[in-house]
Amino acid sequence: MRFILNIIWLVLAGVWLAIGYVIAAVLLAVTIVGIPFAVQSFKLAVYALWPFGRALARTNTRHTGLRVVGNILWFVLAGWWLALEHVIVGVLLCITIIGIPLGVGSFKMAGAALAPFGREVVKISDLTEAQAGSISVG
Repeated sequence: MRFILNIIWLVLAGVWLAIGYVIAAVLLAVTIVGIPFAVQSFKLAVYALWPFGRALARTNTRHTGLRVVGNILWFVLAGWWLALEHVIVGVLLCITIIGIPLGVGSFKMAGAALAPFGREVVKISDLTEAQAGSISVG
């Protein structure tokens, strides 16, 4: 079932969302300071292409302060409009009955687009119950 959802997602929304992330990554990578943000954008672009069966799980890093600063800067530079892109795509997908699960997935991914630092893409089968706060589309 995940494979079918991923194929439908890829055709209807995944390509367009990934293009948005890649454009953001290219714009952020123009400066040396923006390279860490471009890496996060590419990470989310890959996740946006094939989200079902994977999740964004919190990482156990000791650089919590840097993660918070990175997420604040990300929100200002790219996060808000990428999240807006997810919300618009989610609304368009929810117009049809068959697109409702995909629209809900897009809404969940909007939260991930707001603060990607401190998260990594993992398979759902690799998640443990201790990893609360992970963002899973399906």
